[in-house]
Parts: sequence; C-alpha cells; structure tokens
Amino acid sequence: MLKFTNSYLGLGEQFFQRILPEKVASPCLLLWNEKLAAQLNFSCDLQQGSLEEKSLFAQYFSGNSILQGAEPVALAYSGHQFGHFNPQLGDGRAHLLGEVLDSKGIRRDIQLKGSGKTAFSRRGDGKCALAPALREYIMSEALFALGVPTSRCLAVVSTGEMINRGLTKAGAVVTRVAASHIRVGTFQYFAARGDLASLKTLLDYTISRHYLEIDSLEINNEKLSLEQRILAFLEKVIAKQITLVVDWLRVGFIHGVMNTDNTAISGETIDFGPCAMLGTYDEKAVFSSIDEYGRYAFANQAKIAQWNMARLADCLLPLLVEANQGERDKIEQQVLAKVESLVVSFTAKFKHAYYVMYANKLGLAESTDSIKQLVKDLLALMQSKKLDYTLTFAYLTKLVNSPDNLVNKPKPQADNSLTSKLHSELKEWLNDWQPAIEKSALSRHEAQALMQKNNPMVIPRNHHVEAMLARCEQAVIDNQNTSGEQANVRGIVEEFLHVLRSPYQELAATKNFQDTPIDGDRFYQTFCGT
Repeated sequence: MLKFTNSYLGLGEQFFQRILPEKVASPCLLLWNEKLAAQLNFSCDLQQGSLEEKSLFAQYFSGNSILQGAEPVALAYSGHQFGHFNPQLGDGRAHLLGEVLDSKGIRRDIQLKGSGKTAFSRRGDGKCALAPALREYIMSEALFALGVPTSRCLAVVSTGEMINRGLTKAGAVVTRVAASHIRVGTFQYFAARGDLASLKTLLDYTISRHYLEIDSLEINNEKLSLEQRILAFLEKVIAKQITLVVDWLRVGFIHGVMNTDNTAISGETIDFGPCAMLGTYDEKAVFSSIDEYGRYAFANQAKIAQWNMARLADCLLPLLVEANQGERDKIEQQVLAKVESLVVSFTAKFKHAYYVMYANKLGLAESTDSIKQLVKDLLALMQSKKLDYTLTFAYLTKLVNSPDNLVNKPKPQADNSLTSKLHSELKEWLNDWQPAIEKSALSRHEAQALMQKNNPMVIPRNHHVEAMLARCEQAVIDNQNTSGEQANVRGIVEEFLHVLRSPYQELAATKNFQDTPIDGDRFYQTFCGT
C-alpha cells in the first residue's frame, strides 16, 4: 500500500479542515494508472487482479475506506476568479489524503476529487461527474507524455450515484497526484487575513518542499537574509510559471481558468475543468463557457501568469516589510520596487523563452531578430489562413530534411490534399525558412531531430476527447447496476491513451486521432464540471 506522511498537517489547523470523504453508494474502479502507481512505489496490476482486489481499491479511491496512514483534510485557500477576489474558496469537493515519496524521493500529494462536501463547499454538492473526472485523467496523461509539467491521475472510480448538473450525470471520484496543492491562492488566504505568522510558516514550508536549493544559496559566504530568501523564492516561482506557459503554447494547450486558486506554486498544470486544445490557429481562441470576455484566451496565458505572479508578490510584501527595520513608509517603497522589478522581468524572460521555443519548433537552435520575425510571419500566416497548429508544424518537421520540397511541390502521397494545401499557403514563407535552415549551425538531420522533440504528431483533439467521454458515460450508465468493472471504460480510454502516450512518434493507430473536426471547433465549448 501507499506509505503516507502528512507534513502539511504540521503547519497548523488554520491551513485545512479535518473531514472524511462522504461514502458513496456503489463504487467501481474504472481506471487505474499502473505506471504512475509503480512510480509511487505502489506496484499493483489491477488489470489482472481479482474482482475482490478491484472492489477493495474502489472502496479506497472513492473515499469509502481510508488507506492506512492517510489523514483526510480539505485545504484552505483564497483566489482571484476572473480578476475578482474571493477571500475564502478552499477544497469544496476534494480531500487531501496525505503525501507519499515517489521512486525518486520526491514528495507527492494524493488527493481525492469529487469526494463530498467540506466547510468550503458553499452551495456545491461536493461531487464530481464522470466525464470531468475522465477528462482530467486523459488530459493530464496526454500533457505528461507531451513533456508539460502537470499533475496526474492515479485512479477513476464511478460512485454508482447520479448527480445533478442541469442534466443527470453519473458520479465519479478521481485521484489526483501532484507535487503539492499549494497555490497562489493559499498565500492569498493568509495575506488577506493579515496572518503573517501563518504566511511565514507557509513560505518556509513551500521553500523546503519545492525550492530547497534556496537555503543552500550564499552571498559573500553568508546565508541569504530573510528578504533575499523571499525574493529568491518569488524569482523561482516566476521562472516555473514561464516554463509552464511556454510548454502550454508549444503544444497548443488552453487551460481555460487561470485563476490564482488554480495556479500551483510548484509550476505544474492543475485543475483541468474547462481546458481544451488548439486546433485551427487562433491567438484569441477560447473554449471555456465561463470565459465570456476571453481573459484566458490562448495568447493571453502568459499575460495572466504574470498577473498571477503579481498577486503572489502582493502577498509577500508584508513579510518583506517585516524583514527590514527602519521607517515603515520608506521600507515599503524599497521592497515594492524590488518585487516590481521581479514581476516586470517576467516579460523579457518569457519573450526569450517563447522565441527559443518557436525557433526549436522550426529546427533552429537560436533565436535571432530575423528568426523572431520568421516566427511572427508564420503565426500571422497561420492565423489568416486558418491553418491547423499541430498539423502545420508536423508537416514542417517532415519537410525540413527534404530540401527539394521546400521550393518544389511535394510528390503525391496519401495525405496529398493536406500536404498540397499547406505547401500552397506556406510557399512564400518556406522561401524565407530555407535560408534560415541553411545558415543554422545544425545539419538538416539535427534540425529535424530537434523539431521531432518539440512538435507532436498527435494531441488530444477536442472532438476525440468528447467522443471518448460520451462512450464512457454511456457504458457506465448502461452498466450502472452490474457488479465488477463497469463495461469496458478502461478499453475505451486506453485505446486513445496508447496513441497519446507516444505523441512524438507515428504509431499504427496515430492516424485514427489526427483528423481535425468538421466544424474546426467553431462551436466547441468546455465547462467547469468537476
């Protein structure tokens, strides 16, 4: 079994509510992530397991039974939701069971989501519908395979209950594994209350858990002062957010709800409710039904990440003031200038990482002014011609090692219609890309290898995700009253994930999931369903 520790509980009762998950009617294990379980030192092949074993795990990962060593709590945090501050949010439908050390010695949170009401539920029922639980499992596994920092899912259990989401939906509990669930909103919770003691406790804990290297830093052979420590922490969190957003943009991921309570201090992707993938390139692409004004649109994600870092900086200001002695107004101005400098630096650091990322997607090892212009021209062309983001870069990846095809129309092949369209739309731009490739320090073979590492052949396209969810929902509803593993949800999902777990390779089944939606996702919407 999982070997739990509960270090977060040592921070104090003000950080959480102790509460047990609600019991459910008829739990049934639908999905079990064997590879992730093995990484958590919890090897158990339930695919070959007995009905008794599966039933036992369904009890554990629905919350009906508590694993030995686990101490369920609901975490406290605040958050800016679409720019509006709510001082008390917290886990309204989730229970942190505890922490485990994985095979690399890294501490991981194990959390049930959809496991019932807590003190933070407000008017919610604390439950989760099956489709959002499955979406988080599929999307987090896909992002992990794509090389994007992300939380992951260990299990999905159907509850045997039907819940009201406007329409009646099958219920489920998903088990999430994350580096931690400390959010920008966690810092906001204590800052909003003026609880500097708890804020300092949280800072120390977060540094020790995620940024331990800070305590090894020295300036002039001396350990960092409290002020230097706080600023180093902010700088490192900012760097993590830049890395995360650049990776989102690289693969075309749109988070959909980048509130501060959904921004993990660890730099992982968490909370997949209304997320989606970019098909046709559109920098203003928004799929979340609640993002009416495009605040979290595809191209806005870096700007919002910077805004969220400014909110984290706000929380740290009182600690910085307390760390200094002297005239308070003067101290406030000095520390404000220092944190503002770090937040403002986000822009230049992001732009550098952004253009390096796109240079690599184009097989170029550096990002000069001319290459930046090349990137801008390509994205503008993709926007105006409504080209598919993933397929365009996949096409360029195949093309780069065939110099004749850069200027001549490619020979007829199976995907001739797509190839011809892309070649026609990109022809003039290709004439600018070719000299850049020739001047690059990389050979064409090296350029292609670089592109293959950065340009996926396949992504979890929205219409395929929805098709999988609909099939799974129907399978569970059709078998709601049967015992054992309900229907073949595992088979349905694993068929999809088999391809998504090898996104940079062309498997025999890859072609089954590369097609674009007929309507170009024009009317596609996602919802915060968990």
